[in-house]
Amino acid sequence: MRKRSYAAAVLLLVFSLSLAACGKGSGGSAANESPSAPDGPAASGGATASGATDGPITINQSLPEKEILSKGPDGENAVSAKTLQLTEEELAKIKAGGYKAAISMHYAGNDWSAAQLKGLKDTFAKMNIEIVATTDANFKAEKQVSDIETILAKKPDILVSIPVDAVSTAGAFKKAASQGVKIVFMDNKAAGLTAGKDYVSVVSADNYGNGVEAAHILAEAIGEEGEVGVIFHDADFFVTKQRTEAFEKTIRDEYPNINIIARGGITGPNDGEKVASAMLTKHPNLKGMFVVWDVPAEGALAAARSAGRTDLAIATIDLGTNVALDIAKGGMIKGLGAQLPYDQGVAEAILAAYSLLGKEAPAYAAVPSLQVNRDNILESWETVYHAEPPAPLRDAAK
Repeated sequence: MRKRSYAAAVLLLVFSLSLAACGKGSGGSAANESPSAPDGPAASGGATASGATDGPITINQSLPEKEILSKGPDGENAVSAKTLQLTEEELAKIKAGGYKAAISMHYAGNDWSAAQLKGLKDTFAKMNIEIVATTDANFKAEKQVSDIETILAKKPDILVSIPVDAVSTAGAFKKAASQGVKIVFMDNKAAGLTAGKDYVSVVSADNYGNGVEAAHILAEAIGEEGEVGVIFHDADFFVTKQRTEAFEKTIRDEYPNINIIARGGITGPNDGEKVASAMLTKHPNLKGMFVVWDVPAEGALAAARSAGRTDLAIATIDLGTNVALDIAKGGMIKGLGAQLPYDQGVAEAILAAYSLLGKEAPAYAAVPSLQVNRDNILESWETVYHAEPPAPLRDAAK
């Protein structure tokens, strides 16, 4: 019998490359243009669920109470994003301030980024905060450094960003902090910056928890025995490291009859097919594969099909459109640990407001993990994106 370290999530979601990053596919949006998030209701919970904009503002309060397993980038214990809120009085102060915000994405070409941006934009609109720039670095650190220089010329009060590379972008973020810009990081902080001094907070999904969920999904799919491979993110990226660590530790500790016999690293979202193909060629007896987020998982899916391995079981992180369709159809992707990117965006905007109000902010906040499988795919989509599932997904789930 499988041993579970904690109960499987009811309905929630993430995941992310990198990243996080759920995928509509490998194609990205044009630089400096934000993608369109799925249409649908944009409630952030609390009084805002009914469309009111006079507060309080919170993330979705109907999410189950759940222990956050991830630690922050400096080992901080997580504060649940469900505890964050702006009261009516606080919101009124923010709305009267005439503040400006900018958003610098590492990559904007996936569902995760689109939902995160929608959460930020919806919530900043409720706060009467103008967004003066939204940029897409397309996974290029030098592009993000240039983007931040452009952003600073617009003199924003707030910068919400996910660094492409923690080290090579650090100077740009330090410059922003030195100019008094309130920085809220998504998922990963820039190297050498200190919470409460150089930046407000890091907001993430429970990436460790989602890695645990992926391990349980894959183990069940292969009958809790056999050989599996791991495709990890070969970069200094905090959240993707947590996912892989959690997956591997859960398999080692709880599934003694499963052996991780192959590991392959990717440096970008489009490397999944190449790495998975090489892995399947070298290890033809693999029963399963963990892929660190959904876009490279799409590549692994393509590699398995090319190799005639339609029996391979795949688990991943992040609920992108293409992996959701494969799950709904009963394909090779058996399930995933999902992030809650819309609610993460809401939480980031709330914490930015905390800094403007002089309100104490946690160094690290996280939204809960969510196990997604064929049985709960439609409900999970609604939880993740605050939107109705698209028609192709509804049809596939039938």
